[in-house]
Amino acid sequence: MWNAISGVLKRPLLLGLSVPVPAAVLVATLMLGISELSYRESAGQLDQLVLKGQVRVQALQMLQRISDAESGKRGYLLVGGAEYMAPYVRAHEDVLRALTEMKRLYAALHDAEGEARRLDLARLVDSRFGEMDEVLRLHAAGKSSVALDIVRSGIGRDLMDQIRVAADALVQHENARIASGLKNVYETLWMSRIGVAAMTLISLLVLTLFVRQGRELERQRVQRQAEIVEERDRLEAEVLRRTGDLTELARHLQTAREDERAHLARELHDELGALLTTAKLDAARIRPKLQQTLPDLVPCLSHLTDTLNSGIALKRRIIEDLRPSTLSTLGLIPALEILCEEVKERSGLDIQTRFEPASLSSSADLTVYRVVQEALTNIVKYAHATTVQVELCNEAEPGRVCVRVQDDGVGFDLARTRVGSHGLRGMRFRVESENGRLDIASRAGQGTELKASLPRMAQG
Repeated sequence: MWNAISGVLKRPLLLGLSVPVPAAVLVATLMLGISELSYRESAGQLDQLVLKGQVRVQALQMLQRISDAESGKRGYLLVGGAEYMAPYVRAHEDVLRALTEMKRLYAALHDAEGEARRLDLARLVDSRFGEMDEVLRLHAAGKSSVALDIVRSGIGRDLMDQIRVAADALVQHENARIASGLKNVYETLWMSRIGVAAMTLISLLVLTLFVRQGRELERQRVQRQAEIVEERDRLEAEVLRRTGDLTELARHLQTAREDERAHLARELHDELGALLTTAKLDAARIRPKLQQTLPDLVPCLSHLTDTLNSGIALKRRIIEDLRPSTLSTLGLIPALEILCEEVKERSGLDIQTRFEPASLSSSADLTVYRVVQEALTNIVKYAHATTVQVELCNEAEPGRVCVRVQDDGVGFDLARTRVGSHGLRGMRFRVESENGRLDIASRAGQGTELKASLPRMAQG
């Protein structure tokens, strides 16, 4: 029942969470998607900007190295030292490497216009170095005047001006592309900023709704928890009330049973006892006359007297079973001793007793007596025991008295007790009706121990 109640209470909580949680997951996914797209877009554009910047750097370095080559050429023409040729050669090699690197960068940029400008610049550079190589060759061949004429003609200056123009155009082209790329990056970052701000606002809205929903769910949970506690307390109170009613009913039934037994014992003692006693007295009065007139009937009269004595003894035993007179006249311990001695004589069991004085109420005395009586009856019928121990002692726990009956019989499995057997159940109800507790320990082949603990009567 409690599982069903818990399921009913949890269902509204789950339904309440079914809206904010998917919304939060959706918002988080959108924010992650926007962030990832913005990152990839910005990263790609920045990579393009880096490549474009490298193209511009290569173009500027190429112009610088061409100027270095021109300086090396002039030094060689004026001085004629071989040391001036080394800078020229290095500058030439650097220019070729710069053109090659620019080609690679434009291939990565997929810039057809830039590649066309690079090709035009490479053609002009090749012509410029062809002119300088020719001047150096003529000077080295001893034709310095012809070499100087080529220099004075201005061909090299014109080529250099064209190279500068082409290089400037290429640099301006890259500057424009870099500016456009930076603009795209800023636009992407701005859009990302707007998207993140929008998603943040949505997240705050979802969070607010979630918090409000959570507070409402918490309020409902507390309310339902209070209802559960109230219902549980009500059920516990009802169980306690019903348990008290059942205990009181069991006590009433036991009392009624004992009262009925006492009434039946009094009826047997008064009515049947009087009849049997009268019959025995009549037989005693008849005996002298029969001995004088009909001596042959004297044995029959003796048999009748013996039968009446047996009936009187049976009546006395039945009365004692119904309501032990020794319990009310002699007390609990003598009554238990007489009970154990009678069972010992009838059954042949070795019954060992140990009784300590105990202060119990009259109803508790009767309960202890009945528990021992029922236990001994069960042992005689079912246990096949040889030795029985019966003890009445004060427990270590203050204010309680313990009665224990233990045998060495065949024992039994408590889990497989027959449904129709009410002896043990009746003992348990009787003990619990006196605010006591009954414990039974038994295993097949290892005997049985019955232990009842009852509260001691308060001393007034």
